[in-house]
Parts: sequence; C-alpha cells; structure tokens
Amino acid sequence: MPANNSIKKTLSLIENDATKVLGLDVGKHTNVQPGQYIPRADAQLPPKLSFRGLSPNTTYMVVGLDIDAPFPSFGVLGPILHWIQSDLQPTPSDSDSTTYDLKITAPFVANYIGPAPPPGSSPHRYIFFLYEQPVGFEGEKYAPPGGQKLGNMHRMRFDLDAWETKIGLGDIVATNYFASN
Repeated sequence: MPANNSIKKTLSLIENDATKVLGLDVGKHTNVQPGQYIPRADAQLPPKLSFRGLSPNTTYMVVGLDIDAPFPSFGVLGPILHWIQSDLQPTPSDSDSTTYDLKITAPFVANYIGPAPPPGSSPHRYIFFLYEQPVGFEGEKYAPPGGQKLGNMHRMRFDLDAWETKIGLGDIVATNYFASN
C-alpha cells in the first residue's frame, strides 16, 4: 500500500479543525458529517460539494478514495480511487450566502464510482479531498481517451501523494468522508 501521508493528514485535519470539513450531500443525505454512515444504494451518484470561504475566481479539484479496500482490517488493495473531478467552479449557494457550491464545468479525470465493499465487509471510509486546481491543469491529459471510464486496475493502490506531486497540488483546502458497505 502506498504511504499516502495526505490521507493520514486529512483525517487529523478534520478532527482538529471543523472549518476544514467539506460540505457533502450524498443522495438524500444532506450536510454529511465526518464518518456518517450512508447506505451503498444512496451513494451511487457523485456527491454535491460545497464549502465556505472559497475564492470565486479559483478553480478547484476533488479526489475521492476508498481507504479500506478490500477490508478495513486488510487493506492490501487500497486505497481505491473513486473519483477525480477537475474544473470545479464556486458558485454562491442558494441557501447560505457564505457558502459556495462547486459546479462541475469539465469532463471527469476519473469517473465517479459508488461504494462497493465485498460481501461481509464492515463499512469502508470514502474520503473526498478538495484542492485548488493548478493553473494550466489539463484534465484530458490524465483522463482515459474519449471520455471512457477508468478501469479498475488503474484505481487500485492509488498513490495520492504521488498524484499531488505529479500535477503540483498544494495543501488540502477541505475534506470530508462517509462510511458505507
């Protein structure tokens, strides 16, 4: 399993600073709190993202991972990449003037896949990392050609630290996670 120091750092980040919790609406579950349980069937579409204090002139990117594959006690395949979405544009929220919703304005880099732990597994943690997108980032350079979906082999043992370095990501802006099985 890759070292993935960013995963360890992000879990600590939201435990110690509630202002860094990324807004997640997952299916019918709104304002998801860190670690909240979401049934698998409710999480098959990409979550809606929001956050306070974003710059309306900055573009953002989200990375979603399952850090417990195939089992929380035996994570040899993890983390599993569940989503990379670039070109997220902040737009003022209709419900709160201090919050911005993040609207998708480009094709995915890695298509979203919902939770799918193996039978008998305890809940997995699905973590979402929000970053400022590097200026000049071109998602199509890293995405499968022609809008194809990313295959499972390219998702297993995803090295978030290497991805951050490869494309020049800075610090994590916000993060959140839910549990599902």
